[in-house]
Amino acid sequence: MKPEHFIGLDIGTSAVRCVVGMYDPNGSNGPSIIGHGSAPNQGMRRGAVVHVDDVAEAIVRAVTEAERISGVAIKRATVNINGGHVEGINSQGVIAISTANREIITDDRLRVEEAATIVNLPPNREIVQFFAKNYSLDGQRNIKDPVGMHGVRLEVDAHIVTASSPNLRNLDMALEKAEVTPSHHTVSSLAAAEAALTRQQKEAGTALVDIGAGTTNLIVFEDGEVQHVAVIPMGGQHITNDLAIGLKTDLDVAEAVKLQHADLRRNPKKMNAMVKVGDKAHNFQFEEIELIIEARVDELFEYIDKEFQKVKRSRKLPGGIVLTGGTAKIPGIEEFAREKLQLSARVSSLQNIGGLVDTVEDPRFTVVVGLMLLDMLLLPALPPMGTSHADQARGLFDSVMKRFRG
Repeated sequence: MKPEHFIGLDIGTSAVRCVVGMYDPNGSNGPSIIGHGSAPNQGMRRGAVVHVDDVAEAIVRAVTEAERISGVAIKRATVNINGGHVEGINSQGVIAISTANREIITDDRLRVEEAATIVNLPPNREIVQFFAKNYSLDGQRNIKDPVGMHGVRLEVDAHIVTASSPNLRNLDMALEKAEVTPSHHTVSSLAAAEAALTRQQKEAGTALVDIGAGTTNLIVFEDGEVQHVAVIPMGGQHITNDLAIGLKTDLDVAEAVKLQHADLRRNPKKMNAMVKVGDKAHNFQFEEIELIIEARVDELFEYIDKEFQKVKRSRKLPGGIVLTGGTAKIPGIEEFAREKLQLSARVSSLQNIGGLVDTVEDPRFTVVVGLMLLDMLLLPALPPMGTSHADQARGLFDSVMKRFRG
């Protein structure tokens, strides 16, 4: 029996968000959102859990609000993994085909993928996701799916995402206290891409950049496959901190300045203007605000470009970059990204979602909507976390990537 409802749970640095979806009751077979909830989160730093009870409380509040709106009891959800501890590494696997007729079968593909997961990891790290970029058969490269072909030597180029085991345990502990069972774990950027990127963009070569409060999640697609995953431990909170220091003011005032007056568009008329914030009428010069924000955003895009350089995609992505997350709401950030990265850039919009879309069209909800979509795609559920990491990684690869191609 397939479940009727699908739940995404985004446990972010500044907030926890929950979205409930179902197949469109009008028969279009697309996803329809029937509930959502959010709650501030005080228990995270840069995407990692630092206070389990605070995170659990935020999860309960977000889930309760989503339950109230949707009328659905939430006991399980697809959950994101975030934080600077998340890293992507390239790997290769090679096997020999020993069957009499040399035909590649599904077991052979699974064997070569498993061979690629055999990498030297420190004892405190584990594989959370596996992406096959392409296969090679007897020297013929860039094969999408080798099953049914004939050959002797099968290879796979893969991208493996690893994370810190203690951080994953802390996340699971917070979920356990909130009485929510994780159906699947996935990186935030993959979820955001599922909600915001079209198949054409994934084929052409596109990067999705999710700029959250404490971290920036990045994923690069080409030929429909994941080429690179990275998490940069920098986000909107760093802009707030810079404003607090630069303007010599309190953090709550700095946050209000950012939300009300952050603007990366060139506007000479505003340069000498003064802005007022709060009941006590704090006065700041607009030029000073702009310089502080611009410096931090410029630094962030430098780090993003360094990630592109790692996979030789700096200034070479035909699909450009798609920006999402709360910080993507800063006016003029697309033009700033275009100038800095020399790529086309736009702020994300959701793809073919029905139901209660008014709230979730906000870029801050892109990840959680993507998690809900993956919850819908990843049926049946994977085995619990106790099974071998290679089996989990392979199961997740099988479930997700076939559907991305399909």
